[in-house]
Amino acid sequence: MRLFNFFKSKHETKFLTESNFKKNRDNQILMTPQTLDQLRNLGINEEDELKLEFFFYTNHIDKAKLLADEIKKMSYSVQYEVSASDKNLFLISGLTTKLKMSEVVVSQWTKIMCELGFQFDSEFDGWGTSPNEEDI
Repeated sequence: MRLFNFFKSKHETKFLTESNFKKNRDNQILMTPQTLDQLRNLGINEEDELKLEFFFYTNHIDKAKLLADEIKKMSYSVQYEVSASDKNLFLISGLTTKLKMSEVVVSQWTKIMCELGFQFDSEFDGWGTSPNEEDI
C-alpha cells in the first residue's frame, strides 16, 4: 500500500468517481429529450436514422486507448488524442453507425455509453449530430 497519493501515476489515479459517474449519467439522459426536440424542429423524426458523434475524457493515454479499442468492437469509428483545452486530459471521440432518433433508442445508447466510460475510468461528455451528416 502506498502512503502518499502524489507518488501514484495518472494511470493509477482514479479519474471518475462513482458519484460523479451517476450524476453525469443522469444529466446526460435528462438532456437527451431536449436534444431530440431540437432535432425534431429541424425535421428529424424518431424513425430517421443518423450517426452520432460522441466524446469522452480521461486522464491517461492507456485508458483512452483501452476505451477506444472497446468502442471499435461496436463498429464505430473512434480516435483519441491529447485534449486541446487541457494537456492533462485525453479526448476520445468518434462516430456511431446509424441509430434511430427515437427517445428510447438514444436514451438507452446514452446510458450504455456512460456505463462504458465508467468501466474504462472515462467520462462520457455527450453526443451531437447533424441532420446533414456530411457536417459531422
